Amino acid sequence: MTDTEGLPTLSVAGHRATIRLNRPSVHNRIEPDDIVEMLRLCDVVDANADIRVLVLAAGGKSFSYGFYIHQIGTRADSTTAGFDVMTDRMERVRVPSIAALNGGVYGGSTDLALACDFRIGVHGMSMFMPAARLGLHYYPGGMQRYVSRLGVDTAKRLFLTGERLGAEELLRIGFLTELAAPEALTAAVEARAAQLEANAPLAVQGMKKALNDIARGDADLGEIAARAAAVGRSQDLLEGRKAFEEKRAPRFTGR
Repeated sequence: MTDTEGLPTLSVAGHRATIRLNRPSVHNRIEPDDIVEMLRLCDVVDANADIRVLVLAAGGKSFSYGFYIHQIGTRADSTTAGFDVMTDRMERVRVPSIAALNGGVYGGSTDLALACDFRIGVHGMSMFMPAARLGLHYYPGGMQRYVSRLGVDTAKRLFLTGERLGAEELLRIGFLTELAAPEALTAAVEARAAQLEANAPLAVQGMKKALNDIARGDADLGEIAARAAAVGRSQDLLEGRKAFEEKRAPRFTGR
């Protein structure tokens, strides 16, 4: 049965949006309909100018076991927006994103996590990329993300061996940006999200896009310079300077 719980859901509270994977009884595997819904939810987030940070979360014992393995190579796989389209869309979401990794993350969902800007994991979790064990050649965008985020040697280690790595090693190689006790995950995500929400949204969103473009090797430096100049004329920059002089927290409006 492929509809055990349901599609991903979106909730918004203040400046924060949360997309939650919603199939815990099957380790939050990603099914074709989930991909379509994830694309839609990313569009909803981008259309809401009040949102300043996105959290990608899941319930249950695992974050996600990746794409539903029985759909790989099937007609459903070929007629639905691909997993690669979803991960690329997550990377390009307008606001900074945090993957709250409550447990194991495997297969394609390792790339979904890498598409987020921050990855906070928990002690006891693990990850592995089983493509070689399945006879699967991974899609280009995912391999590019692995190399740009983790380096080519680590990407080879993970893709070519299918080795399972634990939480401490994931932090060491940079797959995780932060590691917390399971009971402290919510607080760690909250602290990082609050930090991002407090910063100037035009500058944060502009620099996020620039850094991702630079990492992919397709940055338009003229476009980045023009965006930086526009931010330099913003009310937020004036507010930031004024707050610094007055020794208070800035109140950014995104204008």
